[in-house]
Amino acid sequence: MTDTTDVTAQHAPRRLTIFPGRQLHTRPREWLRAACGAALGLFFSVWLCQLVFGPAVAVLLIGPLGASAILLFAVPSGALAQPWSIFGSYLISALVATLVAQLGGHSIEMAAVAVALSLLVMFALRCLHPPGGAVALCVVLAGPALQALGEKAVLPVMLNAVTLLATALLYNNLTGVRYPKRPQPQVDLHHTSDRTPEMRVGFTDADLDAALNDFGGFVDLTREDLTQLIDKVEASALRRSMGAIHVRDIMSRDLRCATPETRVREALDLLHTHRLRVLPVLDAEQALVGIVSLTDLANFVGRSGSFRLLRRGGGEKSPLSEVMTSPVIAVVPDLHITQLVPMLSSQGLHCLPVVEQGRLVGMVTQTDLIAALQRSMLMTIRAGAD
Repeated sequence: MTDTTDVTAQHAPRRLTIFPGRQLHTRPREWLRAACGAALGLFFSVWLCQLVFGPAVAVLLIGPLGASAILLFAVPSGALAQPWSIFGSYLISALVATLVAQLGGHSIEMAAVAVALSLLVMFALRCLHPPGGAVALCVVLAGPALQALGEKAVLPVMLNAVTLLATALLYNNLTGVRYPKRPQPQVDLHHTSDRTPEMRVGFTDADLDAALNDFGGFVDLTREDLTQLIDKVEASALRRSMGAIHVRDIMSRDLRCATPETRVREALDLLHTHRLRVLPVLDAEQALVGIVSLTDLANFVGRSGSFRLLRRGGGEKSPLSEVMTSPVIAVVPDLHITQLVPMLSSQGLHCLPVVEQGRLVGMVTQTDLIAALQRSMLMTIRAGAD
């Protein structure tokens, strides 16, 4: 006879796994931050609405406001929580619901129609915000206090939206969360139509669009969000596969340096003699205060309107303090070399000073990085062959 108890025990854990939600990658500190922000946003919005339109109207609109507060403070980076989403959805839903109520009355059927029409317009205007549907319901099925406002029912709705949005803008940024989400600027250093080096191999914008379309429904991720997510995953996988190779392992330590008082001609001679492209500039305490490159010197020649640097004695009266680039982008010795890739590829940098406790300890160049990547690839191939 089959032991049904064992079978039940085997399947019980599988059935139970459908109940817990997916793990959220947030910390308890973020939970507390979001909860306090939502409470403050809801309080200020309801208080102001009550002050202007009375308690009866404020209570009728508190439902969608609470849902919006959760989005704006708990998931402020989401597409559904951006300023245009809440402002546009509240405005559209209030206008549509007011029109539907005036034409068809305050009934459940008209409320459903108002939600559907509001959703269509929100999709068309790219301001999807789920609590907007609740706004439409509240306006159509409003009590006497809100019905008495007639077409002016949109005013308390928008007052709530603007107050909550203003609170989110202030609170999120003061608590270390950038809001609204801003796209990362794309810097074209070469002023050409070429894609950046890291984007010339791998997935394209068309691949990202296809992946988003394959979901078959709305995804709270933009193409830019997905790009950043994939980049972070690839960077993490690359760090794992390359092991513990840091800047200190590949940097040059025997450096040629200059001071702010070094003459331009002397710097040019140093660069030429040692076949260098850059010179770090140190002050009397050996702290890094600037960097001078062949490009800086070329620009200096262009500004002077002559080629006096190429003549004997040219540039003797010009110190590097007039030519050098400052402040300087520097890295620390413990930085993993994978983090150098975007800095030395798409940001227009050819080398990076390495600073430890305010002192220059080395330089890392594109050549150093390429050599390290090549060595890591060879080691990976050999390990796979073994």
